[in-house]
Amino acid sequence: MRKIKIIVDNMEVEAELNNRKTAEKIWELLPIEGRVNTWGDEIYFSIGEKIDLEEDASEVVSLGDLGYWPPGQAFCIFFGMTPVSYGNQIRAASPVNVFGKIIGDPKTFQQVKTGAKINIKKVE
Repeated sequence: MRKIKIIVDNMEVEAELNNRKTAEKIWELLPIEGRVNTWGDEIYFSIGEKIDLEEDASEVVSLGDLGYWPPGQAFCIFFGMTPVSYGNQIRAASPVNVFGKIIGDPKTFQQVKTGAKINIKKVE
């Protein structure tokens, strides 16, 4: 499985990509740099690349999932509840393509603030 490194502020976190088309496209775009937006316990930032919604895209995600949100051309990191979550479901604003998962504790992203610089690189 392919791995990536997410660097934001003083943190370095690794994640694994799955075998979906979205993961392949993200891998081809690396390295990616951006500025973080936060939405509840979600970080997202535009990668400026249009990727179509996959058949199994979902609004409900799991803790630590990496998703691609087509309306914002955004790379998303889910580390807890969002403003549209209810019950114990972590929910995106609208369906996302889940393309990977954080290795370790995704809650470490709670310290990241809007506007922070983020870098995503391949681990080879």
